[in-house]
Amino acid sequence: MNREWSELNKTMQMQIKKEATFQEGIVTLLTLRQKLTDEIFLLRRELDTDDFSARPFASADGYHSKTIAYSIWHVFRIEDIVAHTLIKGDEQIFFLGNYQKRIGSPIITTGNELVKEQISDFSKQLNLDALYQYMAAVNDSTNGILKNISFTDLKRKIKKEEKEYLRSLAVVSDDENAHWLIDYWCGKDFRGLIQMPFSRHWIMHIEACLRIKKKLL
Repeated sequence: MNREWSELNKTMQMQIKKEATFQEGIVTLLTLRQKLTDEIFLLRRELDTDDFSARPFASADGYHSKTIAYSIWHVFRIEDIVAHTLIKGDEQIFFLGNYQKRIGSPIITTGNELVKEQISDFSKQLNLDALYQYMAAVNDSTNGILKNISFTDLKRKIKKEEKEYLRSLAVVSDDENAHWLIDYWCGKDFRGLIQMPFSRHWIMHIEACLRIKKKLL
């Protein structure tokens, strides 16, 4: 793991545990997210369109076996779902902005159910400009949520009716590779959600994207 990103993530996790340092932790998290956002935009500038659907590590285990386009979709669909349906309790950016049509995606889910060539085929269908617009919109929205969240909010857990509403949206596939996500998210409090979808999850997938980029260039 990138040492700087790892240290920022560790520092953030320690800071948000205590009310006295909670706000500092949010600033640390926003700093981390900005650094990761910069890397995502750099990918767009450095790579060709076809590179976003390439799978140079197709037979490997790990996130680098997927595509860059898939990883961006996956990270920000998850963040949109968690930030808006579970934390804020409002409509996802994806639906508000009609992003399925704009991106040209055949699915509305996180993509966990896709495997092997399905990932490549899916990636080739996506309008990258619209995908990046979606990424930026979700990122900005989540950052706004983080700036307004309080220390006491961190202990809040997902209610049963909220979990069932999430399930009704069909944004998580019933496939065995995906259905566990709902239990996973809904088993965490808000602090746990901040520590995974909003930070560590980004790091893992962006590092995989950088590994793909290095192989392609």
